[in-house]
Amino acid sequence: MYYSLGIDAGGTYTDAVVIRDSDGSIIDSTKSLTTYPDLLTGIKNTLDGLDPHFLKNVRYASVSTTLATNSVLEKTGYPVGLILVNDTDIPNRAKIEHFTLVNGGHNSAGNEICPLDMDSVRDFVLRVKNKVSAFAISSYFSVRNPEHELKIKELITELTGLPVVCGHELSQDLGAYERGVTAYLNAQLIPIASHFMEAVSSEIERRNIDAKLMMLKCDGSVVSISEALKKPIESVFSGPAASLVGAAYLSGNEDCAVIDVGGTSTDVSLIHRGIPQLSESGAIVGGWQTKVKAIRMETSAMGGDSHVWVRNHVVNIGPRRVIPLCLAAIEYPEIIEKLKQNQVILRNQIGENLQPTKLFVRSGLQAPDISPAEEELLSRIGDRPLTVSDIYWNENRLPNPGTLDLLIQKRLIKAIGFTPTDALHVLGEYKEWNRDASLLGAAILAALSGIDEDELCIRIKKDVARNMALNLISFLLEGISKEEIEKVLMGKFFARFKADLPVVLLGGPVKAYADELAGFIDAHILVPDHCSVGNAVGAVAGKGTKKLEILIKANYTQSKYNLKTSSFVTFFPGGREEFASHHEALEFGEEMGTKLIMNYMADSGMDTDGVSIDMHRNDIVTHEGGIPVETKLIFSGIGQARKTRTTVEID
Repeated sequence: MYYSLGIDAGGTYTDAVVIRDSDGSIIDSTKSLTTYPDLLTGIKNTLDGLDPHFLKNVRYASVSTTLATNSVLEKTGYPVGLILVNDTDIPNRAKIEHFTLVNGGHNSAGNEICPLDMDSVRDFVLRVKNKVSAFAISSYFSVRNPEHELKIKELITELTGLPVVCGHELSQDLGAYERGVTAYLNAQLIPIASHFMEAVSSEIERRNIDAKLMMLKCDGSVVSISEALKKPIESVFSGPAASLVGAAYLSGNEDCAVIDVGGTSTDVSLIHRGIPQLSESGAIVGGWQTKVKAIRMETSAMGGDSHVWVRNHVVNIGPRRVIPLCLAAIEYPEIIEKLKQNQVILRNQIGENLQPTKLFVRSGLQAPDISPAEEELLSRIGDRPLTVSDIYWNENRLPNPGTLDLLIQKRLIKAIGFTPTDALHVLGEYKEWNRDASLLGAAILAALSGIDEDELCIRIKKDVARNMALNLISFLLEGISKEEIEKVLMGKFFARFKADLPVVLLGGPVKAYADELAGFIDAHILVPDHCSVGNAVGAVAGKGTKKLEILIKANYTQSKYNLKTSSFVTFFPGGREEFASHHEALEFGEEMGTKLIMNYMADSGMDTDGVSIDMHRNDIVTHEGGIPVETKLIFSGIGQARKTRTTVEID
């Protein structure tokens, strides 16, 4: 009996599932806290929670992770040299230390408009080669003709031997600057992705798991590790993509909307005919507009671990995440006594960080660059949780909330506090951890807000459900402002929103929110079994998908009286070919599209015998019955992963 293993390293938890290959049943699952900055520790802890009998018979494993996203957001990527060809300006040039602009590039027909200035390229490469770990290149209209990018790549390889990423290799969309950003971020992530996947591979092998290892991309498809290492930028937002694929698998619905309530955020997305809906403009990561095809998603900073705090009798949820009291009390039992002491904070001092239910503990990370005030405050915080009163005991003053905030942002300390997960523990609707800690926290906040504990927790639960409904309707009614949608959700009308497709809920305690959500929207709401590990299910249930476009355009020459078609050019990913007739160009384009899809599937570890390919053709003609002046061929391929191991060397 053979099995498949899915692992998702999310922002709060690392989940794993084991699926029986013979019938697709989930036979084991587990979750543990995600560990930063070393995700491998969390993966080890999660795998330790699975039955070793199943693990030794795993032949296929797939991973999804927030590693790439976090690296970009936290600016921890490796230094990269960026080369832009044909004076494509850099709007965010202050963020890029090593870059140059050189002459060169092509026009929309793929014809050279300016000779490539190889001398400037050489000077730049020799100047920065010892300061960077990789290079990125983007040339004007390289999607029509990649010749200049390829020449630069060849020179860099010859001079340095460092990795080189070309814009045309990652996207066929127009936009030289955005392709450059995509290539730049991809090059930053190559060493990080390599180290991560090498660590995961070594852990799989250490446990004697003879499995083929795959990775989920941010469009919901899976690729082999070798392919993932070439394009690590495509793993950004693979966590939300995993939840989408997992929801479809668990619910048995290939058409559904998905609400994934995580610890840090709530994400809404949609899958249709088993294919996730993608963002047309490309993913925005850390303020960078890229050409990465990621799922379209509506996100809000309200999740199960969002901090619930009170000021001036007003109950606030988020946007910051904290460790729930009920969870922290498992590791730090002294939290119970500290909450019973009910520390006193004056009403004019109370804020998000200065709360009687909030505690702080060192994260264990080093402090490379902090101010004297930060260092002084950090020295007062140890490896056991302290209230704000504990931190400045007998000094008749409280910590500066701004300094506390900076230490939290830098991840030098971790915050513990009351959360929606605690509210569910109080209401008895979620019983995973220590309810006593949640009850004590609720009593303190209820006194501050002027209501009783149950009413407080019911209100928190309703606010979370309303936020879920707001995200969902905002996603489905694209272009309608959230303010208008919220008026309907908050008002008392003889009408409400209706969703015309099933809504699948994922996340640990989402079952508790189903009835509240149904009060805001009319929809068929599903809470499938194993919804708490839906992302890990998605990591292993993903299919291989590939979409590409081939463009055929007429070339014209000027005759004595008018323009005359002289040839037809077929543009395809990686090149162009010129033909005398539209028929020849079309025939070549159809063959090339199929070939590229099949090559991609083979490189990605798919079973090529089971690949299905659809092609759609769009023609532009100037008069009825005439030969098209432009033809676009859109190819979509779907394949299943080949569940046998292939040896991959990771450098």
